[in-house]
Amino acid sequence: MNALDIQKIKEYLPHRYPFLLVDKVSDYEPKEYITAIKNVTFNEPCFQGHFPENPIFPGVLIIEAMAQAAALLGIVSMEEVPDAGAIYYLVGVDKTRFKKTVHPGDQITLNVKFIKVRNNIWRFSAIATVDKKLVASAELLTTVSDS
Repeated sequence: MNALDIQKIKEYLPHRYPFLLVDKVSDYEPKEYITAIKNVTFNEPCFQGHFPENPIFPGVLIIEAMAQAAALLGIVSMEEVPDAGAIYYLVGVDKTRFKKTVHPGDQITLNVKFIKVRNNIWRFSAIATVDKKLVASAELLTTVSDS
C-alpha cells in the first residue's frame, strides 16, 4: 500500500491554499489507480458566496480535486518526477455527471483510474464519493509541461 501525506503532495503539485484540494493520498498503484481525500470544511472561501444560507461545495471544485488527484497519479506513474516548475494541466473533461451535493463536514473520496497515455495526453476516469455514495464522475485529460 502506497500513501502520500500533505508534504509529499505539496512537493508534486504547485497548488496552495485555497486551491490545493487534495489533503492526502491513502493508496495508489502507478499506472493503475489512486485514492485521495478532500476534507470539506465550512472555512473554505467558496462558502462565503456558494451559498451562504445553504453551503454547497461547487461542482467545479470537485472536478478540480479529481484533476489534482489525476495529476498525482500521473506524476507517480512517470519514470522520472517532472522538473521543478513543471505543471500538470487539465486539458479536457468528458462524460461529467453530478449526482449529489457536497456540504461542509463531508469527506470526499477521490478514486481515479489510469486509462491511457498518448502523445503526452493522459486519460483518467474519476469518481468522487461521500460516505460511499457517488457525488460526481468524469473522464479527465491532462498533460505535463515545463512552462
